[in-house]
Amino acid sequence: MGQALLSCAKDHPQLQVVAGLDVGDDLAAVLPQADAVIDFTHHDATAQVAALCAAHGKALVIGTTGHSEAEKAAIRSAATQIPMVWASNYSTGVNTLFWLTRKAAEILGTSFDLEVIETHHRLKKDAPSGTATTLLEILGDVRKVQLEDALRHGRHGIVGARTPSEIGIHAVRGGDVVGDHTVLFAAVGERVELTHKASSRDTFAQGALRASDWVVGKAPGIYSMQDVLGLH
Repeated sequence: MGQALLSCAKDHPQLQVVAGLDVGDDLAAVLPQADAVIDFTHHDATAQVAALCAAHGKALVIGTTGHSEAEKAAIRSAATQIPMVWASNYSTGVNTLFWLTRKAAEILGTSFDLEVIETHHRLKKDAPSGTATTLLEILGDVRKVQLEDALRHGRHGIVGARTPSEIGIHAVRGGDVVGDHTVLFAAVGERVELTHKASSRDTFAQGALRASDWVVGKAPGIYSMQDVLGLH
């Protein structure tokens, strides 16, 4: 993603990349030159990045996923001082999928069973993906269920008939798949499938760069890519 961001930044003449950093580099040393930081690192690094941005009054765009609850709490604490866009996916198409998923769940109602299937490359470390987790949160919100009770991570053995309240999640890993996500609404006699397939990481990089331009100057707090795109 770092390479994709550097490459795509050339398409945004209003933006200037002042530094590209990797593990072990000194973020604090270059922060005075920046207006915003884009974080695509590792879940255990984001909280420190957020704290440094808060200390220097710099906006933050977070594309990293897989954070623990403690890490999320630390990031939220930093958001009381700076504006940040925190999204599981920066693709315009995926954020449209989020919007469509909510509408479909509201329209189709409880007679449709809900399943989410996500596929990623073999090197992806977290599962389910951040995008799939957002889809599950949307479905849980519409159905008014607690995900810790409703989620079924795949199925194995004699699990019995599907319950009306459960939401299935299936994570597939293999090859070099950038990211595929499908939300399945299945009822007796019909089903609806909403699918997004990413073929290039540039879609995520372009969205993150757009978010970095948008978030500078905003009030402290956590914003989503839906806010950036005006989909709320």
